[in-house]
Amino acid sequence: MSMQNKIFVTGGTGLVGSNLLRLLLEKGHQNIFALHRESSDMSLVADLKDKVNWVQGDVLDVMTLEQVMQDASQVYHCAAIVSFDPREYELMDQINIQGTANMVNMALQLDVKKFLHVSSIAALGRSEGVELANESTEWQDSPWNTRYAISKYQSEMEVWRAANEGLPVAIVNPSVIMGTGFWHKGTGRFFTIVDEGLKFYPTGRTGFVCVEDVVAYMYAFMESDIINERFLLNGENLPYYAVFNTIADHINKPRPTIKVTPLLKALAWRVEKIKSMVLGTSPKVTKETAHNSSTDIQYNSKKSVDAFGIVYKSVLTELETMAADFLEVKN
Repeated sequence: MSMQNKIFVTGGTGLVGSNLLRLLLEKGHQNIFALHRESSDMSLVADLKDKVNWVQGDVLDVMTLEQVMQDASQVYHCAAIVSFDPREYELMDQINIQGTANMVNMALQLDVKKFLHVSSIAALGRSEGVELANESTEWQDSPWNTRYAISKYQSEMEVWRAANEGLPVAIVNPSVIMGTGFWHKGTGRFFTIVDEGLKFYPTGRTGFVCVEDVVAYMYAFMESDIINERFLLNGENLPYYAVFNTIADHINKPRPTIKVTPLLKALAWRVEKIKSMVLGTSPKVTKETAHNSSTDIQYNSKKSVDAFGIVYKSVLTELETMAADFLEVKN
């Protein structure tokens, strides 16, 4: 692809999007457009103000999408809402599902050459009995599929529908993404809660991946001839306690020592629900997140390694780097 060809990125102010923009610039791309909402926190991309063509709008704004996607050769769709707060479910569905539908419809209309959608391991579902998931793991209806997971699954269905209509698509399913960025939301919040004195640790295990690896695979996928495929991106399968212990060690805080038993888990989300109703705040723990933090699901990323030959970085080493960044900001 020519460095002059137009690239359009949604979600450019977030953790994945901001790292993707930097990678595109490092690779020499010179015609990059990125979407941001009026309310977007631009702190992660402050240094990219004059290096990227920023366009104000969102994925529900079809007229803006039509204007900015004109002549785009490649589209990276990173925008999504991740929430487990019932008060945000309606907006999350709109952005994740309808927003994705708008994006692929416009990409079809404007003859975009390749469309990459950032999905999630959540779109694989959380069915009881599944211990090792990969790209072939089929979605199953389950009471433990979070509303976020359902929205990501349904957004994938919009992308596959567009593929059937002739749009060359690519889908990546990252596991839990770790990387320096926001410290009060997303995985950066792990550092804040440990710093505040986390006493309890969940018993589950899941997959984790460094954000630099996610965008490296996204770029390799987009630049390849592979279309209409999905790749699960996962660096390591780790128990939650190992993650929290590592964070605690590197920011000089005590490790959490109390295991979350089924009783504690049941009490925690109920107490948080009542507190959020009384105070009008977002619950720190919900019924969904309490259950998922105790499940043990591992993820096989062999397909992505075999396809592109990129070696995943150590997540525990990334946590050490993030800890240093956290302490620098805190101090």
